[in-house]
This record gives sequence, structure tokens and C-alpha cells, in this order.
Amino acid sequence: MAEIDLSKVLDKAWADKSLPEILAAPVSALKGVSDRQGELLEEAFRVKTVADLADLKFARWAQALAALDAAK
Repeated sequence: MAEIDLSKVLDKAWADKSLPEILAAPVSALKGVSDRQGELLEEAFRVKTVADLADLKFARWAQALAALDAAK
């Protein structure tokens, strides 16, 4: 089972929310992502929510490439 310290990855306002609420939250709920950056992600990739970002194929491809590199 995967675990994560939500206070390290979420803006304070979101740290006590449920997982479904977090996944439906705007990407600006992630620590370090501004409202403007969220707007740019939406314009460029149609990413509106944390779930959308997690499902972004380009992010998954990059993660897969990084995992391949780490495995060598």
C-alpha cells in the first residue's frame, strides 16, 4: 500500500480533505503550483484537477522513462 505525507504535497487548505476531494481539487491544491500555473496547464493540456494531472499521458510517459533510467 502506498503512503504519502499530504502536508508535504498539498497546500495547507487541502491537507485535511478526503482523497476524492483532493483528486477533484484544482491542480493549484498541490504545493508549489500557483493558480496561474494551473490555468496554463488547463490551456495547454486540458488539465483542471489533480486527477487530470495524474492521468496526463505525458506525465506518465516521463515517469516511465525515469523509472527505466533508475532501473539500470
